[in-house]
Amino acid sequence: MMKQTFHFFATCPRGLEAALSDELVALGGNAVKLTDGGVAFTGEWALMMRANLHSRIASRILWRIVERSYKDEGDIYKTARGIDWPELFDVSCTIKVNVTAIKSPLRSLDFVSLKIKDAVCDAFRAKVEERPSVDTANPDIRIHAFLTDRQALIYLDTSGDALFKRGYRKATGEAPLRENLAAGIIKLTGWKYDEPLFDPMCGSGTFLIEAAMMALNIAPGGRRQFAFEKIAHFDSVRWEQIKANALAAELPRQPLAIYGSDIEPGALHICHGNLVAAGLEQCITLEEADLLESEAPLAQGGVLVTNPPYGIRLEEQETLAVLYPLLGHALKQRYAGWRAYFFTADLRLAKMIRLSASRRTVLFNGALECRLFEYKLVAGSNRKESEA
Repeated sequence: MMKQTFHFFATCPRGLEAALSDELVALGGNAVKLTDGGVAFTGEWALMMRANLHSRIASRILWRIVERSYKDEGDIYKTARGIDWPELFDVSCTIKVNVTAIKSPLRSLDFVSLKIKDAVCDAFRAKVEERPSVDTANPDIRIHAFLTDRQALIYLDTSGDALFKRGYRKATGEAPLRENLAAGIIKLTGWKYDEPLFDPMCGSGTFLIEAAMMALNIAPGGRRQFAFEKIAHFDSVRWEQIKANALAAELPRQPLAIYGSDIEPGALHICHGNLVAAGLEQCITLEEADLLESEAPLAQGGVLVTNPPYGIRLEEQETLAVLYPLLGHALKQRYAGWRAYFFTADLRLAKMIRLSASRRTVLFNGALECRLFEYKLVAGSNRKESEA
């Protein structure tokens, strides 16, 4: 079984599909095809294990078990019932069924989910005279179905908990970025590991930790377990070898040109705790500072990347309207030679910062449409007078 070619689908935050595709190709994925919200690919079972361990951008790695046309819920039940579920996992494993759809004629996805669950349980009863239990909170096995207007695709989730749950984040501030979105944003900046990287509003430190893990070649999934370890025919020997290879490829922990600051002492306390949990406290320099007043950590330039507050409430929006022009002025005065990246859902930033964005990338933070604005900072030449 493990030498066969399997069909997989890696989900990711919308807007990061191309970056995820590059990552999967580098890991050895074949027949890589981008679609909205993810990337389809093929490969052997070992590739799936490596993708779970090494992907910084994927949210989940799904194994496509079957694809069939359908007209109604009965067709979907028959498709699911035709799968030999007891060959895939033990009856002692708890299950959860998730159904998503685009242009499906069926009215109730909850009813489709129930029919698939019934099919799985009926298959177990027929073969082993028992049925698995349902656990919607923390299941051992997640079954995903995706419906188009004509086709039903059924997947087994090989990841378990979402891959952005790296295992290092012990505490968070307000509205933290998911780790895989932060990693994808860093990839989009084009940051080279020998360049300085600075997050002046670092919060819980997600950008800093993801950057350090990249620079030190630390596998993002090295601290956690995966659902494929509970799938039948799991090759524990091959998995231990893959993990050992990843550990051997890590670089020694050492001070890096990665810097974080925040105006809030409480945020820095949280960030430092997460650095300790990740084993990276000696690699990253933290400082309590106000971006409007502080100097760049290094004079020769680098990458500034941050996720400023969005301003949900009216008083926050008014505060940000004052902040943005001051921010643009501070960047122009003290960050010449740097590339600055702001990830935000507040699209007013582009006008109010009074700098010319060299690139605007549409990304989604969950369902929230955002932008990644790029500013190439050259002293005295970036002000947009027409928008001042």
